[in-house]
Amino acid sequence: MGFVVREIQPTPNPNAMKFILDRRISENPASFFTPDQAKDHPLVSKLFAIAGVSNILLLGDFVTIGKIAGARWSDINGQVKRVLSGG
Repeated sequence: MGFVVREIQPTPNPNAMKFILDRRISENPASFFTPDQAKDHPLVSKLFAIAGVSNILLLGDFVTIGKIAGARWSDINGQVKRVLSGG
């Protein structure tokens, strides 16, 4: 069952956005900086498949997505929401 993204919040880092979910995704912080680190985590692997995604943090009821410089949030946000929803 997928997650509902309740809100997308900017962070102090313009290359990171916080996706607030309808329920907890992780009890403990889990950071991924390469697709290889995510090989045992299917959801994170799908997020890394989105062009421009550079790192991912899971904690509590949110996911923070980092992007590479030059990538546009307008190209990434909808895809992140789709992956998180299970689509």
